Amino acid sequence: MTAELVRSGLPGAFPGRRCVCPGSYDPVTTGHLDVIHRAATLFDEVVVAVLSNPVKVPVFDLGERLELLRASLDGLDRVVVDAAPGGLLVDYCRRLGAVAVVKGLRSGTDFAYELPMALMNRYLSGLETVFLPGDPTLAHVSSSLAREIAVHGGNVTGLVPDVVVPRLLERLGPAPAG
Repeated sequence: MTAELVRSGLPGAFPGRRCVCPGSYDPVTTGHLDVIHRAATLFDEVVVAVLSNPVKVPVFDLGERLELLRASLDGLDRVVVDAAPGGLLVDYCRRLGAVAVVKGLRSGTDFAYELPMALMNRYLSGLETVFLPGDPTLAHVSSSLAREIAVHGGNVTGLVPDVVVPRLLERLGPAPAG
């Protein structure tokens, strides 16, 4: 149980159905926000779990990702941002009393990647995964493409929340000429 969830009254204080929206969120995108907002209409509580991927070197450290997510989700009721500890996602979800994992899908490629994990999570723990089709107007949005565009000094407005734009360009934008 993490300090953030304890401060928010979780777990156990809220008797509703809780889901977890896991991801690295490096950086959070408008596509992520779409899925989180929609999950909040389906579940009583949404825990946005920021995961660390040992294979990837993040642009933003864990603290920055948590900060940017909280700023991007400010004012959204019943949504908590938390740093997920290492280990299996199903163990984290079990500790929180979550009834489902929610994942957004942009394409068949996402489905092919996510389905085996969803089936394994159910096999290991009975935990269900709810797939939400992404908004078609955001199908082109991904963290990796936002990072690539920022590296080349491109316009990332609309790909990431407004609060993320200057931080992403500051971190990855091209060095000034001269």
